[in-house]
Amino acid sequence: MGEAKPGDPKPATLLRADEIATDSDSYHHPWNPSSEIQGCPLSRRAGLERIGVSLARVPPGKESFAYHSHHCEEEWIYILRGRGVAIVDGVRHEVGPGDFLGFPTPSVAHHMINPHEEPLEYLMGGENREIEIADFPDLNRRMLRRGPKIEIYPLDAGEPFRRSSPAGSDGDT
Repeated sequence: MGEAKPGDPKPATLLRADEIATDSDSYHHPWNPSSEIQGCPLSRRAGLERIGVSLARVPPGKESFAYHSHHCEEEWIYILRGRGVAIVDGVRHEVGPGDFLGFPTPSVAHHMINPHEEPLEYLMGGENREIEIADFPDLNRRMLRRGPKIEIYPLDAGEPFRRSSPAGSDGDT
């Protein structure tokens, strides 16, 4: 097995710390005016498609996305620096460096806020499935994503599906 030498080309799968620091995006969730996340989608930039990992920074006084839950994609958060408040299933929890949050599916609703004076920095990640359903209970919205197509519905618009029973059947199937 060889060793890389100075001047050798860097593989596309390797993101250097200086690239990550200078290749930062900013995101604001359209349904939350207090939302602001700065950071880098690490996995996407390294060519990964089935999992997502991002470095995220929430500035003082800002929030991550919007309070939401997932039906299909598991998600996790690992706090690197700063302090924040994780709202998980309606309960506020102070979080800080080394704390880990995991959201198996179907997940409880969750959200990160930074009420403190220093930035909150964390790694977040999860699955990138072809289909995802996310609920936004405070906004009464459900998002359905199929590939690149996203549809939004009122959360309370669903109705139970009832099949008519053939003669002699014992009901729904």
